[in-house]
Formats: sequence, C-alpha cells, structure tokens
Amino acid sequence: MTVIARALVIGGGIGGLVAARALRQQGIAVDLIEREPRWTVYGVGIIQPNNALRALDRIGLAQQCLDHGGPFDGWRIHDAQGNVLIDPPGDNSAAPHLPPNNGITRPKLHEILIQGAKEVGTDIRLGTIATALHDDGDGVDVTFSDGEVRRYDLVLGYDGLFSETRRMLFGDTYKPRFNGQGVWRYNFERPADMDTGKVFFGPDTKIGLVPMSPALMYMFVVTAEADSRWYDGPTAAEEMRSRLKGYGGPIERLSQLITDPAGVVYRPMLTLLVDDPWHKGRILIAGDAAHSTTPHLAQGAAMAIEDAVLLGELLGGDGSLDAAMSAFMRRRFDRVKYVVDTCDQLAAWELEEWRGIDNPDADQGGLLHRATHALMADY
Repeated sequence: MTVIARALVIGGGIGGLVAARALRQQGIAVDLIEREPRWTVYGVGIIQPNNALRALDRIGLAQQCLDHGGPFDGWRIHDAQGNVLIDPPGDNSAAPHLPPNNGITRPKLHEILIQGAKEVGTDIRLGTIATALHDDGDGVDVTFSDGEVRRYDLVLGYDGLFSETRRMLFGDTYKPRFNGQGVWRYNFERPADMDTGKVFFGPDTKIGLVPMSPALMYMFVVTAEADSRWYDGPTAAEEMRSRLKGYGGPIERLSQLITDPAGVVYRPMLTLLVDDPWHKGRILIAGDAAHSTTPHLAQGAAMAIEDAVLLGELLGGDGSLDAAMSAFMRRRFDRVKYVVDTCDQLAAWELEEWRGIDNPDADQGGLLHRATHALMADY
C-alpha cells in the first residue's frame, strides 16, 4: 500500500513531469496542472550528466533521451584560439551502462517527458493554476482557476524558480539571487568531426559546445554581467556576438553565424536554496522551487529529476507521510546544498579571474573534478 493515494503536481516543467510519471508508476493517482495554455519550451539544449541519466533510467526514460540526443564522453578543454589543453575522460560511475553525458534539445526532452507522464495515466490540464490551498491535516483542498475544487493527499510544487507555491508556504522569505554572471545560448549544425563536448577559456568569458544530436549542437557563453536584466529583441544576436571578442579558431567562425535574434536565449544566473524543510503539512516544494543553481556543474535539472524519482520511491513504500517527507529531506538537502555551494564557488573564482585577481586558493579544475565524482554517489 502506498503512503498516499492521490497527488497534485503543480508545474509542467522537467521536474513536475518526471514526478508525475514516478508517482504514477507506484500506483498513485496524479493530476498535473501547468499555467501555460500550451506547451512552450525555449529551443536550445540541456546537458544530462550520468547521474541524471541514472535517475531517468529508474523510471524507464533514459534510453529515449539517448536515442533522440547526442551522448558524449567528456569535455575537451581549449584555449581561446582553439588549441587543446587537456582531454579528460568523462565519469559514468553512477550508471556504467550509460554514457557520461547526453545533450538533447529542450523541446525533444519535453516531448519525451510529456509522453512519459501521459502513458502512465497522468491527468494533465494546461492553462490552469491553483488559486488556493487549504490543508486541514487530513488532506489538501485545492481551488483551481476555473473554480473547481479537488482534494488531494499531497500537493507537490514544481513550479520553478519564481514558485507561487513557495510563496504560499514561506511568503517572501526566499527570493532568487543574481550571482553576477549570465549565460547565452545558440544552436548550430554539428560538425561531422565533433566527437565530444568542448570548452574554450577566454580572458573574461567561457564558451562550451554541446552535442544534441548527430546533426545539431549548441553553444553556451558564460559572461560577467552588470545586472540581472534579460536580453532579447532585435539586438540579441549583436549582444551575444559582442561577448565573443578575443576568440579565434572555431569560435570566431561560429560567431559569424549568430545572426538570428530570435535564436538567442539569454538568462541571468540566479540561485536559490530554501534551508527550511521544503514541506509544510501536506504541501511540498521541490526542484527549482526549492533549490535553483547555476549551470556550472550542469546539475540543475539533474537535481530536480533526482528529487522526483526519489519522491516516487518513498511515497510508493510503506509508512507514514511524515516519515517519507523526513527521509526525503534527509536524503536530498545536503546533496543539493553541495551543488548550490559548489556552483557559487566556481562562479566567484571565475569572476575574480576575469577581473584580474590572482587568488592562490582558486582551483576551478580540481573542484569541478571532485564535484563531478561526488555526484556519482547514490542518494
């Protein structure tokens, strides 16, 4: 017998869709609501490290991601002119039968996750929000934007960095924090000779090339930014190109192809960690709503996926809801805090280096290697 019989998932992003499938596979009835009236996903890619693939494998979706993505071993490191500095191997010790990394387009990943939630019987409603949550201790009465009221044993808030569910639980206690960096992304055709991920270090930026399929890759550019504004509109391509100065070789050639403003996706780097328990009574937040990190370890979505898969396993077992929630926090908090803290440290060291500060304690490569290995441990 499962811990709960019926759950509501708020949010149709990566974590919410994975949670819906994970809970349904345990026999729990799941409704999922998404505020947008149609599925909308910005069209660049995402990196799935080996531990994320391990979690997806537990719910039967890893192979589909690999079939529609671009598996790759590791990250070949270059200077700004394209000279290879080091070619370290990737780490797939979390799931040795799977590759160290997979790149995939966000639209394709979302398509896989939507189908994965639907095929196990999730009731999905688009264009719907929860306007009120009333937890009486035995269940949660949820009022929806269409006026309907439904009762659930548990409400799961996977509604992202700007979570309304988090605000309902904690007010304005937790707000995203800008870390001084931004990341620009753009899609390109993948060269036939590209056999792995690539990173290029310039004097004041960092650039990566990520395989997403046999024919497609994307570029990410990490930059120092003065504030948390979002760049879009007709000057976006020009803004992105302006941040590639100083690069030669393949990056210089690719920069000339950044011409479509609509193809540029820019996001300021925002971070957040809720250090209170993520649940109050029968309402829980997880994924980016509870812990949002920067992309320095490529672990943001991975942590949301791990949250969701573990929740399914815990709620599908025996015992009380309180025990399941306590076990969830015990097994998740230190792990996600490690990711958030490590990314904050990597970002701080990068910004120091770009400002010309020589910090003898800075060890980006060593910390990145240690963190990647540490996250292969089970959770």
